[in-house]
Formats: sequence, structure tokens, C-alpha cells
Amino acid sequence: MSEMQPERLVIVGAGMASLKLLEELAAAAPRRYDVTVVGAEPTPAYNRVLLSSLLAGEASDEDLRLRGRDWYAAHGFRLLTGAPAQAIDRAGKRLILRGGRALAFDKLVLATGSEAIRLPLPGADLPQTLTFRDLYDATRLRALAAPGRRALVIGGGLLGLEAAYGLVRRGCSVTVVHLADRLMERQLDERGAATLRRTLEAKGVGFALSASSVAITGDAQVTGLELATGERLPADLVVMACGVRANAGLAKAAGLRVNRGITVDDRLATSDPDIFALGECAEHRGDVYGLVAPAYEQARTLARRLAGDDSATYAGSVLSTNLKVSGVGVFSAGAIEPEDGDETMVLADPGHGHYRKLIVRDDRLKGAILVGETSDALWYLDLITTATPLGPLREDLAFGRGFAMAA
Repeated sequence: MSEMQPERLVIVGAGMASLKLLEELAAAAPRRYDVTVVGAEPTPAYNRVLLSSLLAGEASDEDLRLRGRDWYAAHGFRLLTGAPAQAIDRAGKRLILRGGRALAFDKLVLATGSEAIRLPLPGADLPQTLTFRDLYDATRLRALAAPGRRALVIGGGLLGLEAAYGLVRRGCSVTVVHLADRLMERQLDERGAATLRRTLEAKGVGFALSASSVAITGDAQVTGLELATGERLPADLVVMACGVRANAGLAKAAGLRVNRGITVDDRLATSDPDIFALGECAEHRGDVYGLVAPAYEQARTLARRLAGDDSATYAGSVLSTNLKVSGVGVFSAGAIEPEDGDETMVLADPGHGHYRKLIVRDDRLKGAILVGETSDALWYLDLITTATPLGPLREDLAFGRGFAMAA
């Protein structure tokens, strides 16, 4: 290939990770590639983090928009939306779209994200049984939610709680049904989860914990949910928000190495050196990240590599959550339970819905949980990710940056 001729880069997926990669490429290698972006959804990338706010009526469709089609065109990026990818022809270096259209590539990036898990329950195909994952889901939920309607949300993780809060804000009577004995069990300890639960109950969300769903009842429409105990919870609609799985089917069918996600190395390359993956579809060193921040870190690394920086590598991300869960500040990073020899610091104000837990190991912060008051979250995250020796910060660490830095 002539040095003057740009390489053909095709990106499968038009979500937030894909857009971040394009933004980084536009800055690092604006003319190195002839870029085509293929998205299955009918719209360009939008802010999925705001879907719950959209459902709650606290954000508009316009608030979710990130870049208009004119931005893609201005940077020379071809954007094809509503065009699901059907197959990868690795030998011929072609991406086949639904309908048969083929796109030739020199390099291919898979940013296919993840899909909502639908439990295989009887009644799961009823029209009032929905997931909560994308703009289409949020739009359907807005149409079904109305004051007085009874909604059940299966799943007490982040997505489930966000869906529950949005439905409560629309006037629905909402109960969250969760298999575990506490909310957000991957991010919160028992006391942190209990603090969050009390705050959400005060906002009108009900809970059924340690509850296993066995069937959605109803003939033409949802009437309720049957639990393993035999109890039946009445409902007019059911939302499945019980997790996601990597969209790795396209890669697997093409013979790429797939485990829980599309396996990639520190260069974000798959088992085919001309095919890369990033975001929620990618598995790196055994981890599949379901958060935006790691996807953005991967996008920055991959953009540098595609721009010719062979030193750019991705070493993984510290798992952290820093956001509003149903209007309540929640932060979690690193360890959530101490190991032998660790020090644990806890500050709690149940009356105000505040909880803070820090785990210190060998004079370094190894984990932090904040519920309610999260203004120091990024400072704690920096201490964890940089493994900064605490030294004199240790004495006032639990009281936040203002106290610790002033000491």
C-alpha cells in the first residue's frame, strides 16, 4: 500500500467507546486512516449514563446527545447507523453488514458493547417485560410508566436501582427484587448497602432481597412475578436489569479468541493482529469492564497505537464506581472488605444517609466506599491508583482531603 494512501479502518459499534476512539484519533492521526463507523442503533453515540435521568424526566433527549452527524462528517468519518454487522470475513478482510453490503478494511476495531441479560423465565416474552439498557428501552419504559402503575425491577445492581428511581419519579409503585441479600454487592459492603437501601426506601422504592424470580405471570399482559418461595408480587410491568454480557458473538463466529468477552492483549489486539477490541465487549487480563472510564482509557491507548506509537499499552483499570445512584452519591474503588492485617476506618451518619469506609494496607489506601457524601471520591481514587504512601495524611484520612491536606 502506498504511504500516501490512508489505511481503511472500520469500527463496529457507534457508542461511547467508539466515539472516544474517534475523538482521540482526530487529534493524534487525523489523516492516517479512511474511517467508517458502523452502528446497529439508529442514532449516533449518546450518553448512556443519563438514561436513568431521561427515564426520570430529569434529562431530555437533547441532553443525551454527544456529537452530531455533522461532527463525524467534518472529521472525514463515515457514519452508518441502523446497520448491524453480520459477519467478519477475516481472509478477505471484509465486514459484512445485514443486507449483504461489504466494507473492506485493513484494520478493524470491535466496539460492540454489551447486551442486557434476559432471564429465561416463563412470561419473559410478554410485551410489558422489558430490559433497561439503551435508548430504545428507556423510550419504551417512558411509554409504559404512569402514575399508579405497579412496576417490579429484577436486579439490585446499578442499572436496576436507576430504573427503579426513574419509575418512581414517573409515579409508579416500584419494588426491586434482588437475588443477593444486599444491594450493589459487588461495589458495597453490608453497611454501605444498608445505608443506600434506607435512603432509597425514603424515596419510595421497595425491596425484596434474597428473592429468586421463577415466573412472570399473566396471559396477554403482565400481572405479577412469582418467587421461589411461592409468593406472588403483583405488577403491571417488569424490568429485567440483572446484568449484561459482552457482545462477542460476531468475534466468536469469526474464529477470534473469546472467553467472557473478546480477549485482547495490552495493545488491545485480539487473536488477529489486525483486529482490535475495546469497551464492554473486550476482556483484558481476565477482566471485562462494564464502566465508561476503563473504555475511555482503552480508547486513548488504542488511538495512540493506531497513530503509530508502539509504546502505548493498556495495563488494566482500577475498578471504581463514582456516580449518582437514584439521586444518591455512591463511590466505590478497590477493595471493599479488608484482608488480614489491613486497617479499616469507618465514619457513619445513618440519620443523614452518610457512610464512609476506608481500607489501608502497608500505609497505602487499598479501598474506599462512600455513600451519600462523595465530594472526596476522586481524591481517594487517586490515592488508590497511584499507591501513594499516606504518611501524615493517615491521621485525618477518614475526614477527607480538606482535613488531611491541612494537617
